[in-house]
Amino acid sequence: MTQIVTAAILAIGDELLSGRTKDKNIGHLADMLLLAGIDLKEVRIVGDEEDAIVGALNALRTKYDYVFTSGGIGPTHDDITADAVSKAFGVACEYNDEAMTLLGDMYKRREVEFTDARKRMARMPVGASHIPNPVSTAPGFVIGNVYVMAGVPQVFQAMVDAVLPTLRTGTPVLSLAVSCPYGEGDIGTPLTAIQKAHPETSIGSYPRYVGQKFSTEIVVRGRSQELIDAAGADVRAMIETIRRERETLENSSAEA
Repeated sequence: MTQIVTAAILAIGDELLSGRTKDKNIGHLADMLLLAGIDLKEVRIVGDEEDAIVGALNALRTKYDYVFTSGGIGPTHDDITADAVSKAFGVACEYNDEAMTLLGDMYKRREVEFTDARKRMARMPVGASHIPNPVSTAPGFVIGNVYVMAGVPQVFQAMVDAVLPTLRTGTPVLSLAVSCPYGEGDIGTPLTAIQKAHPETSIGSYPRYVGQKFSTEIVVRGRSQELIDAAGADVRAMIETIRRERETLENSSAEA
């Protein structure tokens, strides 16, 4: 039986929308989810506005099996993700005793003052559990089907590594790439017919422009190798048909 598990990503931060910070977390998590057999269905980016975070989170968590957030759980005034997540779930945002101990011990070892700003990183919704942070100690957290992680790529990736083994996964998506020497304008109509003939696959076309000539990479995706191979065979047959038609046209022109 094919198992479908879905997910969404909510990236949080004014710096993402302004372009000051170039997001690296979305692509990394997308790759990891694909390998795990979890379908990434939607990505949203919102600024550091509580209502925007709450609205996006509530929309996504009721629609997909998992929601992953990045950003906004640091020590500064604009790190409001913990408050927004708490509001979305209708629970209080409080200092977590275990997180306070982890952070307090870490700063003590480093002989650094455990300031009020640093203590903010121990705040999370009541009832949340930790996502470990082997890089800088301050934990992320999970509540319901929402996984709240740091925005710093190195920390985010470490948290993803900790989270993935705990998730329910689905049947992996397989893919087949076919190189096509013709542009999308040449293959659009027959490729549409192939997609309709193979509804259990997803066929994507990706144009390339090399040496003043268009070509296309056609990628067939699905959860059954047999179905993928069947669609791939039709794609190759389409390419061969176009080649023969062009060859016939060229020969006719030469004879004329």
